[in-house]
Amino acid sequence: MTSDAGPGEAETTQQPPPPPQTTVTKIEIEARIIWQTIGAVLTTIVLLWAFNQARGIVSMVAISFFFSLALEPAVRKLTARFGWRRGAAVGIVYVGGALFVFLLVVVLIPTIAELARAIGANGAEWINSAVQWADDTFGLELGVETASDLAESTDIVLTDWADEAFGAVLGIASSGIGLIFNFATIAMFTFYLSADAPRVQAAVMRLFSPKTQVRIGWTWDQAIEQTGGYFYSRMILMIINGLGFFFTMVLVGVPTAIAISLSLFGGFVSVFIPAIGTYIGGAIPILITWALQGLTAALIVLGYVLLYQQLENYWLSPKISSETMTLNGGLAFGAALAGGAIAGPMGAFTALPVAALISSFISNYYASHEVVYRSEAVDIEEQAAARREQKKQQRKRSGDS
Repeated sequence: MTSDAGPGEAETTQQPPPPPQTTVTKIEIEARIIWQTIGAVLTTIVLLWAFNQARGIVSMVAISFFFSLALEPAVRKLTARFGWRRGAAVGIVYVGGALFVFLLVVVLIPTIAELARAIGANGAEWINSAVQWADDTFGLELGVETASDLAESTDIVLTDWADEAFGAVLGIASSGIGLIFNFATIAMFTFYLSADAPRVQAAVMRLFSPKTQVRIGWTWDQAIEQTGGYFYSRMILMIINGLGFFFTMVLVGVPTAIAISLSLFGGFVSVFIPAIGTYIGGAIPILITWALQGLTAALIVLGYVLLYQQLENYWLSPKISSETMTLNGGLAFGAALAGGAIAGPMGAFTALPVAALISSFISNYYASHEVVYRSEAVDIEEQAAARREQKKQQRKRSGDS
């Protein structure tokens, strides 16, 4: 194919297509949105700062709400039975609680002082007796020198403790105004939250749709049931266990003043501290009884602890608290540890009803499915249960014959 271009004419070449134009997207943000974002960030920072500054008041309000839930069953019963106003019913409950605390303090302070005096006066002798018993029983051959060293160390520790106790008393006295203020604040919030509970609940309900109000109302009622049931059932068990401790220790010869303090300690710790509280609440009275009255008396107290635990686990606790709060033992222990880590002793105390409330909420609002997988452990457990039932029936037939 020949070219039509003549001599002297530039040969025409095919030009490549122009490159595609790149479209640049520009994002324009209005100044109003920028200022709104800055305002939201600053507001969040201010709210977090205010919450951090007022965390003491917030914690007291939370504790007051917990106590108001615990008081609600008693307030409702008094209001329904006698037709009182809620404020009057809360006042009666307050008076009863104040009398109980007053009697507790009047009885407990002298008994603690008596226990401290007994430990200070007989601590060295108790150590000598323990070392001698270990030598005679296990052949440890600790010797008199070890006992003397321990006794001397104990005397030094007790002397230092006595010297520091006076300073501790002064410290408590100096911080007494703050403690009284905190106690009065919690008592005031608790009173208003209990006396105006229907209006407080209605004010909260107005913020939500009718469908959500049903769930919130159910959760609120469950909180009252779980918290109040937990508190009152624990109080009943504490009184029963404390009385058992007291009569057992007095029976073996422990002085009445010391028996009162030990029974209060054992009853409270074993009931309100889950899992390990049973062992701590029983160990201290047993050791003090051993030191005061000997090994035989301590074994009697140990026998009471073992007997009471069986009685509580298989009869008292199901009768008293099965209708109010059911919570797995492992979950109760974990909840107490988590509550203590978050909010100290008060957090550990309030963690159990909160955990029970969460467990109840999940069981009612989240669907559960049938378990189709069958573990070998289930078969073993069923076979063991069948064998136990068979032996039980055999013993029953043998007894009838």
